[in-house]
Amino acid sequence: MRDVRRANRASLLTDLFHGGRQSRQQLGDTTALSQASVSNLIGEMIDEGLVEEAGLVGSDGGRPRALLRVAPGYGYVVGADVGETRVLVELYDLAMSRLGVAQYSLGTGGPDPEVAAAKLLEGLDSVVAEAGIARSEVLGYGVGVAGVVDQTGGSPVVHSQTTGWDAVPLGDMLAAGTDVQIFVENGAKTVGQAEMWFGAGRGARHAVIVMVGTGVGAAVVMDGRSYRGAFSNAGEWGHTTLVYDGDVCRCGARGCLEAYIGAEKVIARLAAATGQQPEPKLLSRMLAADGALEGEAADIIAETVGYLGAGIAGLVNLFSPERIVLGGPAGLALGERFLPDIRAAAARNALKQPYSRTRIDLCQLGPDAVAMGAATLPIARLLADGGLPVTSGQAAPLSRAAHRRSMSRGRH
Repeated sequence: MRDVRRANRASLLTDLFHGGRQSRQQLGDTTALSQASVSNLIGEMIDEGLVEEAGLVGSDGGRPRALLRVAPGYGYVVGADVGETRVLVELYDLAMSRLGVAQYSLGTGGPDPEVAAAKLLEGLDSVVAEAGIARSEVLGYGVGVAGVVDQTGGSPVVHSQTTGWDAVPLGDMLAAGTDVQIFVENGAKTVGQAEMWFGAGRGARHAVIVMVGTGVGAAVVMDGRSYRGAFSNAGEWGHTTLVYDGDVCRCGARGCLEAYIGAEKVIARLAAATGQQPEPKLLSRMLAADGALEGEAADIIAETVGYLGAGIAGLVNLFSPERIVLGGPAGLALGERFLPDIRAAAARNALKQPYSRTRIDLCQLGPDAVAMGAATLPIARLLADGGLPVTSGQAAPLSRAAHRRSMSRGRH
């Protein structure tokens, strides 16, 4: 019975979070729960402060019905993006309003795990202080990183050849410095979840969100669920072979897609062709400039667009998604100017039937959505658990403050 109650609460809470304000009757229709069950469970969650009334809607010939929503101030979530040169930390309420931001430089030469962990903990303290909330009100801390995140052992371990992280126990490193629940995930997957919830992937059941920056990755969503593979490393799209025995990739292999469309490689080729310095914003600056690209620079961009389209075609052939969403700093810079060309290159290289049923769009949440996506990780746990404390031996999704509110009303 406890499992059924938890599942029913999870269904209602998830529907409210993703569907927006709804009446009790609407929730009964969308969740297929009886009106009595809806009323009882919603009453519990209102008592706990997890759900609140937010306005009225008219009804046919009767009293106006109260609209409900997940209470934005029930708790707060923190998300972070560990890049190659910086750490970005953001704090949100449950309406995904950003209430605090902190950013730290990691220098050059790749992020040192100890330094990154220290900055992540410093950033957590900073955004909590900026938002003016108690630490106990934080429901969880999600962290997006480059590379493979192995979740099979319980605590997340990061493997990233491109940044030199070899079996880094980031979950344990962070947990040693805070009592906030820690979630760690690949950065492309966190962006994928955010785009599926709030952005260009919304409404799709089968989608691939691709991220093109210095690194190149993808988040694969099958039937509404993120596909991780047997050992958590599904989605390393940038390290699929595009050219046999081709250019050397940062991972050490040859011919990887990342070696041809990764921002670092493209910028190096543009700098050599134009005599400019290979600084990080060279690609976006050249693409944003008025007028047509000329000479060798135009050839480099055209080739990059072709390679990107060919890589997307491989995703179409492999996964037959409804939607492919292109993001990341370099992906958006290329897509904003050359999306028709990217689509044309994908069409030339993909099988006609699956391509005809796939839509290629740009990310809607911007190039720096990793931290926002990471902040959705504790929300996903909250929704899945129906806002209830989990059984002994598992990490509780509720903050201690929220749990005390629940206990004080006899709900646990």
